[in-house]
Amino acid sequence: MTGFARYPSLKDKTVIVTGGAGGIGALTVRAFAEQGARVGFVDINAAAGAELLADLDGPHAFAQCDLRDAEALRGAFAHLSDQLGNAHVLVNNAAHDDRHDWREVTPEYWDERMATNIRHMFFAIQSVAPAMIERGSGSIINLGSNSWWEAGAGFPAYATAKSAVHGLTRTMARELGDHRIRVNTVVPGWIMTDRQKELWVTPEALAKQVDRQCLPDPIDPVYVARMVLFLASDDAAMCSAGNFMVEGGSI
Repeated sequence: MTGFARYPSLKDKTVIVTGGAGGIGALTVRAFAEQGARVGFVDINAAAGAELLADLDGPHAFAQCDLRDAEALRGAFAHLSDQLGNAHVLVNNAAHDDRHDWREVTPEYWDERMATNIRHMFFAIQSVAPAMIERGSGSIINLGSNSWWEAGAGFPAYATAKSAVHGLTRTMARELGDHRIRVNTVVPGWIMTDRQKELWVTPEALAKQVDRQCLPDPIDPVYVARMVLFLASDDAAMCSAGNFMVEGGSI
């Protein structure tokens, strides 16, 4: 891709990205690294995380972590802070949109989906916010989904968790705003990551999705990463508690 913006305000900033070893997360890690930021990222996939870290130039760090474990999350974030300094930016990206039949959902599965898709976002914010408060600035970007806006079927637990992201964003924007900490939601549409292509993209399904969009092209994940960069930068200094759509106009 060419012609993308440079954000001088991101140079030398410390950024933490969850779910950073693959898909949108990996592109986000790379995008911040290209801006001269110090990027720390966590992921459950140790091999993919190590491979990405080895491919980056500069002072970056990776911590393997199962984000469903709040204590492990705190430990991983502390490790990244020790390596890179306290975070200026947090990107709550990690999620898993596994399909499931609502008739077969158990309480245990429901709780596990909440832990996978929403609970860790709060504890990640809790981990980084004190240092942001002390500094008097920060940007927190939560990844939502337009699946529930579109009344999508096939993953009610995932859609419920993703709808809750907006409540988390708005209440934490109010909690932290007096300290000039901004909290926003990026709302991707159906993004053509390798995982989506391997598991769910068919010519018929893609044609139906594109027909719902105002724009006629499938959505490359790089555009989600670019929106995240903007919200992390000083260019977005007066943006908080908002929804920033990257879905081709499909709502």
